[in-house]
Amino acid sequence: MKNSAIAERKNQSISRGVGMTTQVYAERAENSEIWDVEGRRYIDFSSGIAVVNTGHRHPKVIEAVKAQLDRFTHTCHQVVPYESYVHLAERLNGMLPGKFDKKTIFVTTGAEAVENAIKIARNATGRQAVIAFAGGFHGRTFMGMALTGKTAPYKLGFGAMPGDVFHAPFPVPLHGVTVADSLAALDRLFKADVDPSRVAAIIVEPVQGEGGFYEAPRDFVSALRRICDQNGILLIADEVQTGFARTGKMFAMQHHDVVPDITTMAKSLAGGFPLSAVTGRAELMDSPGPGGLGGTYAGNPLGIAAAHAVLDVIEEEKLVDRANLLGSRLKQRLESLRADVPEIVDIRGPGFMNAVEFNDAAKGLPSPEFANAVRLKALDKGLILLTCGVYSNVIRFLAPITIQDGVMTEALDILESSIKDARGA
Repeated sequence: MKNSAIAERKNQSISRGVGMTTQVYAERAENSEIWDVEGRRYIDFSSGIAVVNTGHRHPKVIEAVKAQLDRFTHTCHQVVPYESYVHLAERLNGMLPGKFDKKTIFVTTGAEAVENAIKIARNATGRQAVIAFAGGFHGRTFMGMALTGKTAPYKLGFGAMPGDVFHAPFPVPLHGVTVADSLAALDRLFKADVDPSRVAAIIVEPVQGEGGFYEAPRDFVSALRRICDQNGILLIADEVQTGFARTGKMFAMQHHDVVPDITTMAKSLAGGFPLSAVTGRAELMDSPGPGGLGGTYAGNPLGIAAAHAVLDVIEEEKLVDRANLLGSRLKQRLESLRADVPEIVDIRGPGFMNAVEFNDAAKGLPSPEFANAVRLKALDKGLILLTCGVYSNVIRFLAPITIQDGVMTEALDILESSIKDARGA
């Protein structure tokens, strides 16, 4: 079987709206490695977009899911509930920052988690408006698209977005937007477009994912908390991509002395199985009436079983600490190239949620061309990379936190040679 033959079938049978980064069709995977249908091995620096923090097919995750398969696969928790759902909610309630009573719901995708967080915020406050940030990504549902601060490709051609959603600039000093600029814009928004007494929530990614892996500055997050408290607004932390040890903390908001009212989670929560969660202050989470939250597949027992195993693995293998070690290795290797690669304008990211940003060396402008050239050369050498950013000039690194030391060294060597090759192309 050939990748090209499957790609041809894909073109005939699947909507082109389902974009694909590579034409590598997976046959099997293990920890940080993927083998395609032609038998070629790849080092996976994408983790299915930050989903397998604990690696592909971690033995404990597989064991937990197999055990659940022998019991039951679906009852719908809203019809016949199960203790494992309750226990996982208890675990998340205890893990999330904040010394107050919390409650949790489970749904299936990150976008669903965000949708439900907004529903809960609106219901609890009796307000309608929501503020998000430029460059933010919150999903491909209509509310997710409305909140997302990037037009292409997420909003193009899909018509009117839900109303009462406003955007403020996210502070990125590299692109000329300071914390003061962002806060001043937020103040102007309150004065010109939406009365803060109508705002239910402000939603923010502690580290922007699709937007370019820009970390929210500490003083910015503190200011958001203060603004919310002053105006009766809820602060929602979108931890869909940042959660579960990726940033060198269990949750990225733990890098700040700030506690959100509601947190959304998904991706790496269940190690590759579809599961997402919303956790928040108990009184907020209890605001919607019975039946107002949930879904047929919400909190699927296989995903719940996987999530319990993921949380165990993170603790037992000390993946929070390992994320910091791996991220330091990666950033050190990139820093060693800066003198010879003027295209590198920034190297960043907490823990093992890292990125390198490229500009055209002559023009000083964002260079998606250079970033893509690095990606393609790395792919040709057997390393899977992802780009991101409003200008698509950022390469983000999301390898499993369980990646073997030897494989990590091999990946860094490929990355270095790919960057050098892109310069010479």
